[in-house]
Amino acid sequence: MKQITTGIVGTGLLLLGSTPAFANEAGGGYEGITAMYYSLIALILAYGVYDIFFKKS
Repeated sequence: MKQITTGIVGTGLLLLGSTPAFANEAGGGYEGITAMYYSLIALILAYGVYDIFFKKS
């Protein structure tokens, strides 16, 4: 379980670190909200994968 959690956290950190690459070009005024949007979507998707495949009920 610890390895799975570490993998999910590592994947989340990788996605959070790569969000500036997906953001709008510099000077557009939307860089911050775009990064927050992609981070939120990544967290929701990571939790969904955990809930479907790794959660023991």
